Amino acid sequence: MAEIEITLHSAFAEIPAAEWDALACPEAANGRPVDPFTTHRFLMALERSGSTGGRSGWQARPMVARRDGQAIAAMPMFAKSHSQGEYIFDHNWAHAFERAGGRYYPKLQVAVPFTPATGRRFLTLPGEEAEGTAALIAGAVQVAEQNLLSSLHITFCTAVEAERCSALGLMHRVTQQYHWHNANYADFDGFLAQLSSRKRKAIRKERQTANSAGLEIVSLTGDAITPAHWDAFWQFYQDTGARKWGTPYLTRAAFTEFHQHMRDDILLVLALDAGTPIAGALNFIGRDTLFGRYWGCTQDHPCLHFELCYYRAMDWAIANGLARVEAGAQGDHKLARGYLPSPVHSLHWIGNEGFARAVADYLEAERSAVAEDIEVLTSYGPFRRSQSED
Repeated sequence: MAEIEITLHSAFAEIPAAEWDALACPEAANGRPVDPFTTHRFLMALERSGSTGGRSGWQARPMVARRDGQAIAAMPMFAKSHSQGEYIFDHNWAHAFERAGGRYYPKLQVAVPFTPATGRRFLTLPGEEAEGTAALIAGAVQVAEQNLLSSLHITFCTAVEAERCSALGLMHRVTQQYHWHNANYADFDGFLAQLSSRKRKAIRKERQTANSAGLEIVSLTGDAITPAHWDAFWQFYQDTGARKWGTPYLTRAAFTEFHQHMRDDILLVLALDAGTPIAGALNFIGRDTLFGRYWGCTQDHPCLHFELCYYRAMDWAIANGLARVEAGAQGDHKLARGYLPSPVHSLHWIGNEGFARAVADYLEAERSAVAEDIEVLTSYGPFRRSQSED
C-alpha cells in the first residue's frame, strides 16, 4: 500500500473547500451536513473574520493525510497559547505543569474554536477511518515532539473516536453537558405529556410568562435573516459578554460571514418589541441536531431566556424532525426543562511521562465520578417514572 503523506498547513484557506468538505461532510451531497462546524465554510468564517489567527491565541494548523495525492483524512488543529474558548477545562493541568517548572503553552488543540458541540475530529473518507486516524495522531504527536510542545488535546470528539484513539494510546476524558432528545413527539404537548405533573405545570407557566410580555417572537432561517438582524444580534452578543465579565470570542465580521455563507445553516430566534429586536438566540442546524450557541438581550423579561433558547429550539426540532437539541456548555437549570446529562468525550497526549501518568490517574477517577453524576442527575429529571406522578 502506498505511503501516507502528512501535510501541516498554516491556514484553512490553503486547503480547497471541496477537498476539505469531501472529508468533513461527504453526506452533504444529499442534504445538510451532520456537523456544520467542521465544514470549510464555518472554519473559514472564523479565519476570514479574524476570530481566529492574529492575536486570538488560535493559530490554525490544519493537518491533511494524503495517499497518492488524494486526501484521505484531515483534522482541524490549532496551536494554542491559552486555554480559552475550549470548554473542556485544562487550566489546572496548566497551572500544575508550570508550577513544576514546565512550559504548558503553546499546545496543540484539535477542536472547533468556541464551539462545545460533539462531532468528528478525525475527518476521514469512508473506509479510511482506522488508517487515517492513526496517521493523523502520529503526525500531530510528531509535530508536538519536534516543536517541544507540551501536549495535544482533541476535544468534543465522538464516542467512537474516543474508543478508537484510546486503543492507540491517547488518554480518554469524559465530562458531561445537557441535551434534549426528541422521542418522535408530534408537538410540544407530546413532550409535556411525558413529564411529571409538577414539571409540566412549571414549564407551561414559564412559557405563558414569556409569551404574555407583549413581544413578538419569530424564528428565522435562510433569506428571512437580514443584515439588520445581525446588527441587533451583535448587540445581544456584546451584552452577554459584558455581563459575564469576559471578552466575546467572535468579531463583528464573523456574523457577516455567517450571513453570507451560512444563513441556511442558521436558526435565529428573535423577540421583537414593536418591531425592534430586543433579545435573540442563535442556533446552527445540523442534519439531526439543532445546536444552540449564543443568546443575549437588551431588555430583561421574565422567562424569555428559557423561551428563546430552549423551548423555541425544541419546537423547531419537533417541527423539522430533528432528533436532538444541544444547548451548549454547563447549565444545571436545563435539567428541569427536559435537557438530560450526556457524556462528552475528549482525548489527550502529554509529552512528559510523569505528568502524563498523573493526568491518567486523575482521568480514571473523573470518568467514574462523571458516570455517577450522570446517573444521579438523570434520576432528577422532569420525566414521569410512574403513572402516579402524572
